[in-house]
Amino acid sequence: MKNLACGCPGSNVRTIEKPATDNPATGKVASELRQWPTQLHLVPPSAPWLQNAHLLIAADCAPFAYGDFHRDFIKGKVLVNACPKLDDTSPYLDKLTEILKHNDIQSLTVTIMEVPCCRGLAMMAKQALEASGKDIAFKVAIIGVDGERRS
Repeated sequence: MKNLACGCPGSNVRTIEKPATDNPATGKVASELRQWPTQLHLVPPSAPWLQNAHLLIAADCAPFAYGDFHRDFIKGKVLVNACPKLDDTSPYLDKLTEILKHNDIQSLTVTIMEVPCCRGLAMMAKQALEASGKDIAFKVAIIGVDGERRS
């Protein structure tokens, strides 16, 4: 793959050197996903599962990078995902604002990667929360490209 001319750190090709894991398999890990669709482009603000939900907005790469994503983030939450770099994000701010305005969202968690382009998703979620006029618990979790949780 050729590096992009823009020099974006998120596009840099790299190998992550790690020892092979020797975690014992203790059985099948169950999915914590409880609704469909998940892509923000496809989720209608009126989806019934948004009502009274703890909302998780995940950058597309985060679940692949962080091994315990289902257990640590999706469990007990409704998931929507998006990519602030590759998606057409122009409708996202309005859609997120509508979701927050018209549903009794209990909390808002955003998981992003540590690369700069991902921060736009967290900023968009914060702007939507402010535009909704609601006082909802808000937190951002940052995942490193090495799969480690940074915050």
